[in-house]
Amino acid sequence: MTTPPKAIRLPQIKVACSDCSLRSLCLPFGLDGEELNRLDEIIKRPRPLQRSQRLYHPGDEFRSLYVVRSGSIKTYTTTTTGDQQITGFHLPGELVGLDGVSTDSYSCTAEALETTSVCELPFSRLESLSGQIQGLQRQLHRLMSKEILAEQQLLLQLGKMSAESRVAAFLVSISMRLHTRGFSETEFNLTMTRTDIGNYLGMAVETVSRQFTNFQEQGLLKASRKHIQILALDTLREMSGLMQCEKKPSIPN
Repeated sequence: MTTPPKAIRLPQIKVACSDCSLRSLCLPFGLDGEELNRLDEIIKRPRPLQRSQRLYHPGDEFRSLYVVRSGSIKTYTTTTTGDQQITGFHLPGELVGLDGVSTDSYSCTAEALETTSVCELPFSRLESLSGQIQGLQRQLHRLMSKEILAEQQLLLQLGKMSAESRVAAFLVSISMRLHTRGFSETEFNLTMTRTDIGNYLGMAVETVSRQFTNFQEQGLLKASRKHIQILALDTLREMSGLMQCEKKPSIPN
């Protein structure tokens, strides 16, 4: 009997890095037992954020990076007219707070899209420890580079796409990232609103909703409120231009 894919409802994640289900995607990857213990000692695990609660605001002093343990976060800047411009959506295992590294203060707002747990990494202590543990320094640089590169690549592609391709690319990107984390690539909940998606993609919310309707009429997916079931992932990949699916990493024992 085939084991069904994991639903998108995120599991309870154990506190210690050595037991964390996201270990292969995060800073602990490649560290031995003693190194993991040293990393664990500097990590703070604050109380979960509730939906719409902010992790930090523009102008707040940069002190920490954060890794999403469960839930999801959106980051956005605010224009001079008071409008939001969403800069990213962050899923479990992904870094938040890179916007503060170069200026010593955060330049955007990080807000929970649902009940969300994070690991807080005090940056000064992380830098000090990464100077002592070569594998940690290498993994930190790799994660920072990956986060920046992924955003740049997607935004560059979106600028050249039709509305149909933009929405397809967004869905494929979410699918790929969830698949990498061990969740179903074809059935998941979108924790962000259609308005948020439109804001991120540079489209009117009506256009986003119309594309979802078109995809349903074409038999590519089923959408019920936030729940998405992709019926033709390969077709969406072709429409999006994001043909290469991320490989699912092996999970260390």
